[in-house]
Amino acid sequence: MSGTNRVLIRADASPAKGTGHVMRCLALAEALRDQGASPVFATREITSSLRARLLEDGFDHHALTDDGPGTVLALATGLGAAGLVVDSYWLDADWRAAVRPGFRAVLALDDLADRMLFADLVWNPAPGAAALPYGTLAPDATLLAGAPYLLLRREIRRASAAAPLPLTARTRILVTFGGSDPAGLTVPVVKRLAPSLPSGVWLDVVAGGSNSALDCIRAACARFPDKVRLHIDSREMGSLMAAAGLCLTAGGGTVAELASLGVPSLLAVVADNQAPAADDARTQGWAAVVEARGDRANAADLISAKALDLWADLAARQDLSQRIAAGGMDGQGAARVAAALLSRMTA
Repeated sequence: MSGTNRVLIRADASPAKGTGHVMRCLALAEALRDQGASPVFATREITSSLRARLLEDGFDHHALTDDGPGTVLALATGLGAAGLVVDSYWLDADWRAAVRPGFRAVLALDDLADRMLFADLVWNPAPGAAALPYGTLAPDATLLAGAPYLLLRREIRRASAAAPLPLTARTRILVTFGGSDPAGLTVPVVKRLAPSLPSGVWLDVVAGGSNSALDCIRAACARFPDKVRLHIDSREMGSLMAAAGLCLTAGGGTVAELASLGVPSLLAVVADNQAPAADDARTQGWAAVVEARGDRANAADLISAKALDLWADLAARQDLSQRIAAGGMDGQGAARVAAALLSRMTA
């Protein structure tokens, strides 16, 4: 396997788990391919729409019949894969230890620092990641930590390179709670927010094609034809973000994408693992934050009320945008991560 540039990417996506793991791996896969590698996705779970996207983008996909390490090792042997990327909260330390000998280099994408990783490289772009116990969890691994390693898809990088539209000229609020919206916030937020929008302002609502509540989302958006535009499996997220005067979103990879574009954002914390990044964004003044864990109806009320307050306060939104721009994000994180993995594979 030493002579190959093939990289196996192990990640999952489902309505319950969300699509963020596969989407950030997609950003890495784009960069790996740009640098001459051949990335291949292997999933135990994936939504039909996301699988279609991988194939449309030219990436091979293999559906795994089980989570056993032997299944991945057999696939890697058949493919001649020298590198492995693991992005999963559900694959434990025993699994990682078992697959490690089958690859020249292993990259672990990690947010939690809660298990042994058995990796040569560890990725965590969160502020403070360098202080986490990765020296114990992945001894001798190279740590790719902080904003320089944020994984941004090509469509986001292209949008960030364009001249930004002034906030005063933006009339859209973007609503995107992830490809699967596991907290189910899209429908109640649309129902509460759309009737209260100022004249001339509308919602761009983004939903994944495999969202289990898609019919309900369609129905909710159809109630407000002059106020809401629904985008399903959008391939133009960069353009939608760049045109937004405010974005309502959950934590996760979308936060980094919005930051790269300087979009004023309201983050709804819907899961425990999102809280640290949201707290940092609030502390740094990059985003407003709403606690959305718990009762869905109450969370939707809080999100909608805060969104209307922010929309009415142009100065506050401009301040958020300026603070984001001061962060100096250059959009080259995926290229750096790809180069680090390929260098370790050929060392």
